[in-house]
Amino acid sequence: MVTPISSILLFLAAAVFGAVGQFLYKGGADAATGGVASYLLNPRIVAGVVCYTAVMVLFVAAFKRGGSLAVLYPIYSSTFIFAAVISHYAFGTPIKVVNICGMGLLVAGMYCMGR
Repeated sequence: MVTPISSILLFLAAAVFGAVGQFLYKGGADAATGGVASYLLNPRIVAGVVCYTAVMVLFVAAFKRGGSLAVLYPIYSSTFIFAAVISHYAFGTPIKVVNICGMGLLVAGMYCMGR
């Protein structure tokens, strides 16, 4: 089965939304007081849920267009790369050489899975 480029792009967009959702969850968790209401009414956490809903919608749209799960789902692992970059700029988390090597391995794995 040939995977359409549009499905691949939808999964990449989902990966970005997933990373942004993680960033929003982290910011929301830092601002929450610990009670259930502080989670449910926290705008950052709610925005993170919206991002994860967008991920689900993009997954379904990509699968509807066609393509192999074995090709598409590994692309979502790029979320780890996007999350590291966001964390670097938002929180000052260093990206070390070993992290860059890990990112390279993720990309190589995505390539191998897509073959």
